[in-house]
Amino acid sequence: MPTTRRERLRDATLLEIKEVAREHLRAHGPAGISLRGIARDIGMTAPALYRYYASLEDLLAAMIETYTHELSDAMEAARDALPADDVGGRLVAVTRAFRSWALDHRPEFTMIYGAPAPGFSAPEEGGIREAGGRLGGIFFALFAELWQRAPFPIPSDEEINPALRRQLEVFSAGCGPEVAGMPIGVIRLYAAAWVRLYGLVTMEIFGHVHYLMEDADPFFESELADLGKMLGLKKIAPA
Repeated sequence: MPTTRRERLRDATLLEIKEVAREHLRAHGPAGISLRGIARDIGMTAPALYRYYASLEDLLAAMIETYTHELSDAMEAARDALPADDVGGRLVAVTRAFRSWALDHRPEFTMIYGAPAPGFSAPEEGGIREAGGRLGGIFFALFAELWQRAPFPIPSDEEINPALRRQLEVFSAGCGPEVAGMPIGVIRLYAAAWVRLYGLVTMEIFGHVHYLMEDADPFFESELADLGKMLGLKKIAPA
């Protein structure tokens, strides 16, 4: 549907605000982002900027949503570069893309997974939640497809802590009929794999593995290889 000139101008201004906010983020960190400072750099009065973002929290939420979609775009591009039937290869590719994007966009990654500002709390519903669902779904969809094509060993219901199992059942039920029909052991293994890889990348970004090693690449690839063995992948292509 064609947009009006006013709508195009508003969209352009919203984009400019977020671009300047990203510059401030990279230069000063999340604490250095302020509506007044952004308005000054754009050449706009602070009250005028409030017509676009009602508060700093609204702007931070918009930034997090944008960066999460950018990360998802990178993961999907890595996935789609491989044939659809190479599910294991695609899973490895999106995992590497997750880390590569994080290393290349440390301030943005910190905004997504860190604390954007003191007291900031992401809305429970809306754009951030939808963006996060998209990102998590990329990894999970490939994980589930891999199990459906070539089931790998999973823990039985009896082997899973009952309190944990109940929570995983709630998660599964909220993911739609395809996921709800899977054994809870698949969900348990997915959670373990995602937390393991995400945790390693996050520790690397926040500087918590440097006391162990200067170069985390071999460690990450070793963890990826261990994950591949757990999922029954015979071989993982080198990065």
